[in-house]
Amino acid sequence: MGKKRRIKEGNLRLPSSVSIIVSFVFKIFPMVSKSLEFWEREARLCPNPYLAEEALASIRDKRFHCLGGSIYALYPGVDPARMTPFIVAYQTISDYLDNLTDRLSVRDAQAFAQLHLAMSEALTPGQELSDYYRYYPFRDDGGYLNKLVLFCQDFIASLPGFPRIHAVQLRLTDRYAKLQTYKHLATPEREELMTAWLTALHPEIWGLTIWELAMATGSTLGVFSLCAVAASANLSAQGVQDLMKAYDPWLCGLHIFLDYYIDLEEDVQTNQLNFVLFYQNERDILAGYLKFWRQTQRYIQGLPGKRFHQIVCNGLTALYLSDPKTKKLRARKMNKWILWESGPAVGSLYAVCRLLRRLRHIR
Repeated sequence: MGKKRRIKEGNLRLPSSVSIIVSFVFKIFPMVSKSLEFWEREARLCPNPYLAEEALASIRDKRFHCLGGSIYALYPGVDPARMTPFIVAYQTISDYLDNLTDRLSVRDAQAFAQLHLAMSEALTPGQELSDYYRYYPFRDDGGYLNKLVLFCQDFIASLPGFPRIHAVQLRLTDRYAKLQTYKHLATPEREELMTAWLTALHPEIWGLTIWELAMATGSTLGVFSLCAVAASANLSAQGVQDLMKAYDPWLCGLHIFLDYYIDLEEDVQTNQLNFVLFYQNERDILAGYLKFWRQTQRYIQGLPGKRFHQIVCNGLTALYLSDPKTKKLRARKMNKWILWESGPAVGSLYAVCRLLRRLRHIR
């Protein structure tokens, strides 16, 4: 990284490893904002007021997801100016569909599965687009979803390593689509269907509960990491396999564990399915976190971009734990345990994230 850079928070002197986070915030975040502004203008053109409302809400309320995923625009060898808009577009598809399956009182598995064809078709250049709203009660989005899908297809087609990653990405998106389809159904149908699906999918060798496996299927970081490494024409099948050993299920599971962890109290109040609730107590919650975090640390050691993936892993914990949602007394106690067990590197990034939130660079 060249000369060591230091950031101060009070009397705290932080190590040079945080420089990538500084670059992330001041170089990539503006690109994310520009891309989101473009899709916000497109969303405002949706003729159907319900679809327009959900499209705009997903951009307004979930921009954090686009900001976090865009870290992969800094992967060595990636062109940030091209990678960032793709990540924003693909994550916007995910967040928009999440709203459509969650907020309009629709509980139709067929409709949800049809909507989520957009996730796999966005990663398949030349694929003829499906009628995503075929079974959904609201249809006319003015081409909004199609534009997002086609934008992603154009980017994917340009990746030199695309043939190496395509089948793996489709596997990840198929599981993601099934999770989103089942988890938004009515209770208790959702848990019955998810239990059956996850039990059939569940590999015992990973030592995960079925609900921990569910967490691993809910992340888009696997897709973004594959796109990052596919920027190289020298990507090998073994390179893809090694990457997935770290991400699927471990780093992807860590991501969604933390996402559900900070939403725990909110989801209890709104009767949303939250996988962290399946742990019996706080000790089990900590053990679940450490399972994902330690296995991620283990498998990234042999990756070519080891340092980058290390920062992603540590940064996930730091970023989520710095969220204002964790200020409640019970969460603060758990945060201390997690930070202590995760080590000083995570603690340093946590301090950076808190500082950036105070300066309103992260919200």
